[in-house]
Amino acid sequence: MTTSYVGKSVKRLEDARLLTGQALFVDDVHLPNMLEVAFLRSSYAHARIRKVDTSAALKRKGVVAIYTAKDLGEYWQPGPLLVSPPPIKRLTFHARTQVALAKDKVRYVGEPIVAVVAENRYIAEDALNDIVVDFEPLPAVVDLEKALLPNTALIHEDLPSNLAAHVIQEKGNYFSIKDKADVIIKRDLSYDHGAAVAMENRAIVADWNAREQQMTVWDTTQAPIPIMNGLAKMLGLSETQVRVIAPFLGGAFGPKVMMFYSEEMLIPWISKKIGRPVKWIEDRQENFLATTHERGQTHHAEMALSKEGKILGIHDVFLHDTGAYDPYGLTVPINSQCTLLGPYHVPNYYSEFSVIFTNKMIVTPYRGAGRPQGVFVMERLLDLAAKQLHLTPAEIRSRNFILPEQFPYKNEIIYQDFAPLVYDSGNYAPSMEKAIELIDYKKFVEEEQPKLRAEGRSVGIGVVSYVEGTGIGPYEGAKVTVGATGKVSVATGVGTQGQSHFTTFAQIVADVLKVDIHDVTLVTGDTFKMNWGCGTFASRGMVVAGNACYAAAMSVREKILKLASEVLESPIENLELAESKVSVKGMPEKKITLGELAVKANPLRGAVKPGTVPGLEATAYFGPATGATSNGVHAAILEVNPKTLRVDILKYVVVHDCGKIVNPMVVEGQIHGGVAQGIGNAYYEQIVYDKKGQLLTASLMDYLLPTSYDVPRKIITGHVETPSPLNPLGVKGTGEAGTIPTASLFVQALENALDNPKLEIREIPMSPNRLFELMKEAL
Repeated sequence: MTTSYVGKSVKRLEDARLLTGQALFVDDVHLPNMLEVAFLRSSYAHARIRKVDTSAALKRKGVVAIYTAKDLGEYWQPGPLLVSPPPIKRLTFHARTQVALAKDKVRYVGEPIVAVVAENRYIAEDALNDIVVDFEPLPAVVDLEKALLPNTALIHEDLPSNLAAHVIQEKGNYFSIKDKADVIIKRDLSYDHGAAVAMENRAIVADWNAREQQMTVWDTTQAPIPIMNGLAKMLGLSETQVRVIAPFLGGAFGPKVMMFYSEEMLIPWISKKIGRPVKWIEDRQENFLATTHERGQTHHAEMALSKEGKILGIHDVFLHDTGAYDPYGLTVPINSQCTLLGPYHVPNYYSEFSVIFTNKMIVTPYRGAGRPQGVFVMERLLDLAAKQLHLTPAEIRSRNFILPEQFPYKNEIIYQDFAPLVYDSGNYAPSMEKAIELIDYKKFVEEEQPKLRAEGRSVGIGVVSYVEGTGIGPYEGAKVTVGATGKVSVATGVGTQGQSHFTTFAQIVADVLKVDIHDVTLVTGDTFKMNWGCGTFASRGMVVAGNACYAAAMSVREKILKLASEVLESPIENLELAESKVSVKGMPEKKITLGELAVKANPLRGAVKPGTVPGLEATAYFGPATGATSNGVHAAILEVNPKTLRVDILKYVVVHDCGKIVNPMVVEGQIHGGVAQGIGNAYYEQIVYDKKGQLLTASLMDYLLPTSYDVPRKIITGHVETPSPLNPLGVKGTGEAGTIPTASLFVQALENALDNPKLEIREIPMSPNRLFELMKEAL
């Protein structure tokens, strides 16, 4: 019988190509007569551009062309608004999107002003030094709390202030229950900027073929189809004239779904203008300066509770830093607003946020996409309440979990997918119980911790809960084809950046069509193979594209059985599909292979019945009504060196519920990577700007990434399955589960390790230096 693949840890099919150097990345694209581009970027965070002189650079040998904003003519337009605001009643939003090249004013350090096109990158970079820009410096707006004060410099002078948006959402009536509460916990909490720092920086190659009137673009994007549609509109072409290929990506994590970056607008235009292929590869400093950041929020939050530790309500007012522009709309702060509620029953909730323009790099989603901030607020308030009520972290959380019988659970506020936030399914208590068991909480607290403290060691434990909104729409598509060789081809529009799509999607299709998984080949991220869809983001690949693959495969299966029924002269119910062939039950000699059926489905001669669709092929789409909600619990034991404040994570546990699991090994890999990034966010990584808006952490010497010494060698994972009722596979997303609660867990365990009642950590990221300062203040 054919092997079943779904639910098993099938080894990744893409690894052979990756490990032998056969996988294509954008910088591997080398075309005849290809030019390269370098950008002159602003050295000021906020300044007027008086004059740009490129005359000396144009004389440099090997320089082919130089473009400023005025050279773009009518092509110079603000980029599109990627995500419009959801239909929230109390909402104000001012859309201000980035431009291809700054014209009269620069609004952040790193904003591109001039594009130099040369025979190679070395010449282009040298020519940048020949360009003279006359700036009139303006005051930089960096501090969120001061950005809205009177007489503050305006980043967008057509607006009355630096307010980009203001949103209020409410559930119940917090003000009616506040006076009835036994306990009020009120704190100011902050979560500062971080960067994705993918292994591969952004890159674009564009090739305009004048004879074929065809534009081909290789792009490190998470959303090739929207890039195709947008470029066609900008360049005045039809969508069929633009082919966008998102090959293998060396990490993406959210910033590569941002569109359109200035370089994405310019490189194809330059190729069409000059008539030669053009390449731009981002260097690491550019990656810090010109690839979007995330986090950046300050919260003024309070929680009302009963003396038993039951949450009565939450009141949260926060500021969100959107940077110089807001092309991604309100996705990040709305995620924070919604995810703050967590897996808990919160009957009364008042949430208000203001989005602020600052002279910093644009903020768009990065792994977690606003969720870590919301979880940090909720989990910190619960920690503080637990201390005041003499409850353990696990006890206060368990007392507030939404019960299984309450699903689907309606939160009554609007989510990023424009629909009311509804948790489709879940069972939170077993996840907590399993995490407590795996971390061996009782033994550590009662036996190990006292013993280690007696030895002078600072060890601590923490446990936190979270939810992850995943699998949002609108839709994805997939095409499945059985060829004359019996091999199966699958095409989907989502790009791949390490999620194992080549394996997991093949598992689904192989199970449906009963073929060997090695006979399934997959194409992702090529708009010539699939030109309808949205992209890989928001932990939606398996939920949306995976179910599209399933639907297409099911349609092909129906075609196979229908045709086989005619050929074998047997009713469909008497047929058996297995091992790449169809046979009659009880008559194994009466059979036909899938390859033979594919030939019969595409006859070269003769007549066919009217309405016949040739081939064993089907294209299908899947769009969920709402997102699927994953959840989980993280627990950790760590040790702090009281002199150096080095932190060693001794044990880390993740119990996660992402519905039905297609490949447990892949899920664990996603969690491990997410935890590593979460640890970086918690104690190592921080984007730092000075008062003039200068980025002080623009290299890997200054921006500290966790290494293999800092990340736990082994992360213990456990799984709880509550299948989603929203899709046929019952799956939920898992891409951000490792990152979302990690910082909250880290600070809880830090406080527990240092065992100082006066020490209260209210900010992320921490660092040895900052922790030292807080410890000194707590003496």
